[in-house]
Amino acid sequence: MAKPSVIVLAGYGLNCEDETAHAFELAGARAEIVHINDLVDGTKKLKNYKIMAIPGGFSFGDDTGSGKAYANKLKNHLSAQLKEFVEKDKLVIGICNGFQVLTNSGLLPGALVFNSNARYTDRWVDLKIESETPWLAGIKTLSVPIAHGEGRFVADEKTLKDLERGKRVVARYTTGEICKLQDLPANPNGATKDIAAITSHNGRVLGIMPHPERAMFFTQLPHWTLLKERLRRSSKPLPKSGPGLQIFKNAVNYFK
Repeated sequence: MAKPSVIVLAGYGLNCEDETAHAFELAGARAEIVHINDLVDGTKKLKNYKIMAIPGGFSFGDDTGSGKAYANKLKNHLSAQLKEFVEKDKLVIGICNGFQVLTNSGLLPGALVFNSNARYTDRWVDLKIESETPWLAGIKTLSVPIAHGEGRFVADEKTLKDLERGKRVVARYTTGEICKLQDLPANPNGATKDIAAITSHNGRVLGIMPHPERAMFFTQLPHWTLLKERLRRSSKPLPKSGPGLQIFKNAVNYFK
């Protein structure tokens, strides 16, 4: 069976495209990094891909708010292609800045605003997976890093009720092993109801603030040396993969 094709968007300050493409390649996909202008001028066509990824970064320097200018670029030039893409049996993921782009473009509801601590926050978090989506199939908990200044998810009361009713809140910040070891609060940014990730109504469009592409390998875990000693003393082998890689594997498996 042919590998599913992935378009990883780039340009104007998105800066996590290489590791995002690498994650998909490790998971068994065929990933291609494409500058958004190549879609705008027709050099590349969105319809030729099975998965679209909008990676993290600081698109347009966050000058008008995180993700807003990049979202306007999409809406002004590619709205028809985007509409066709999401209406078909395809997958979309927006990570960190990509999540901000998805909410500002209208592909997902709510908004990501300044962290409640008014600081850029770079640390690891623990997530509890609560609802089904192809992206998170079989995952119950997840430890991944965050790196953002505008990651606090907010929405009006009606939107929140709709998200809860539709089981579209798929991940919440929780106190897991990493938070306990480092004595960190579960919610790193003040997100409403601890929301870390949501999906579209069909579960195929995922917006997630933490970076799974930065948790692809066991040695990326902040406590991997502790885990190494525990495993060795139990005569167990050291894993190579990190927890984030499974998200990309799930996307590939969706098309098998």
